Amino acid sequence: MLTINLIREKKEFVIERLKVKNFKAEEIINRIIALDTSRRDIQVRTDLMQSEMNRISKEIGGLMKDGKKAEAEAAKQKTYSLKEEIKTLSDKLIPIDIELKNEIISLPNLPHESVAPGYGADDNVKVKEGGSLPDLPETALPHWDLIKKYDIIDFDLGIKLTGAGFPVYLGKGAKLERSLINFFLDEGAKAGYREVMPPIMVNEDSGFGTGQLPDKEGQMYHATLDNFYLIPTAEVPVTNIYRDVILSAESLPVRNIAYTPCFRREAGSWGAHVRGLNRLHQFDKVEIVQIAHPDHSYESLEAMVSHVEGLIKKLELPYRILRLCGGDMSFTSALTYDFEVWSAAQKRWLEVSSVSNFESFQANRLKCRFKDKGDKQTTLAHTLNGSALALPRIVAAILENNQTESGIKVPKVLVPYTGFEMID
Repeated sequence: MLTINLIREKKEFVIERLKVKNFKAEEIINRIIALDTSRRDIQVRTDLMQSEMNRISKEIGGLMKDGKKAEAEAAKQKTYSLKEEIKTLSDKLIPIDIELKNEIISLPNLPHESVAPGYGADDNVKVKEGGSLPDLPETALPHWDLIKKYDIIDFDLGIKLTGAGFPVYLGKGAKLERSLINFFLDEGAKAGYREVMPPIMVNEDSGFGTGQLPDKEGQMYHATLDNFYLIPTAEVPVTNIYRDVILSAESLPVRNIAYTPCFRREAGSWGAHVRGLNRLHQFDKVEIVQIAHPDHSYESLEAMVSHVEGLIKKLELPYRILRLCGGDMSFTSALTYDFEVWSAAQKRWLEVSSVSNFESFQANRLKCRFKDKGDKQTTLAHTLNGSALALPRIVAAILENNQTESGIKVPKVLVPYTGFEMID
């Protein structure tokens, strides 16, 4: 959520930056400034009346002491009148505050100055590419055929138990999945991240804090009886640990890592590009989250990007890193890097991670702040998160890229976790 001070003081700058995200903000911002002007005017009048009422209240005691009962009574009547006027103004302020908040939360985050304009994936900027593309025969199978061949993931059983997009992992498939989770968590611990095991259901306040609510309800599974939401990513509960928290500047950056299952209603669609593990309603993901000092948050972002790159290198997967254009960025992000790995049998790139700096956008919703020793004023922190990593497409790429006539080779780094070198 953008701050009202930023909107008021840098109106034209905000309008121009939001154009990079293809968001027309001028009309909304004019309404916000008009509402804020009304709010400020009412608040000034209320404060003046409150001050006058306090002054008169102090005089009443003196008037009574001096025996000036009539004057004291008149003063009391004046305070009653002021109270009524203050209440009337307060009643006017409530709907203005609600409308003002609703208008502000409709504005997306400002993109970082390095973000290029654009409308979608075709306009993203490739910043790096690594690894070698595997040379597979024309008979190479896509992962949805490999999982049937080796009986490691069952989509039909998932449909029986729940519905489409809820696969059941079996045997070495289940072991591979668990090995990847443990590998990612162990690598995070080595990099200084504290492991967290959060709830996988959150309340409305948590959904609002990270920007999923109020306008993305339809993308989450909603337990209506208790008004809880199944999380779309561990980013939501882990970042909300710091909602309404004031941190010390010395404690920054705070680094957390969490494994959770993730749930997304919008995931299901038709077409070859979403077959198999390419898109699911439920999937596993390890997430890294940082709360950083504004002066150093982009250093934290680069460190997170390097961490994710290191994981993909250790898995020996060909990859590329993209800096997203304005039109392909999320509502909350200021700068996002996407990681994609090459799927040899599908002959296309698969997104496996997004690493983002939200600057103070989420922190303003969360009221996540910090202050230096001795300071009375608090400052909004910066929040960052990244997938490290999302498992379905990583598994798809491992299966497809490492297939041989005798089975599927397990990446060397995972063998200590799986206990086997081949899926056969």
